[in-house]
Amino acid sequence: MIIHICELCGYEYNPKEGDPDYGIEKGIDFEDLPDDWECPLCGALKEDFVAEEVDDDEDDSV
Repeated sequence: MIIHICELCGYEYNPKEGDPDYGIEKGIDFEDLPDDWECPLCGALKEDFVAEEVDDDEDDSV
């Protein structure tokens, strides 16, 4: 799975979680976020995020 990490503050956008505080539902890929979407922590633009592949099992741990 690919997550996107804000280079300015470290916020991680995970498509499995979305961004419910800003009306972004679970399952929305980063590329499908509105162009004016900003990092909910620091206000960085989408262009300030970098993609990182993570193991899906990390998110499913109990």
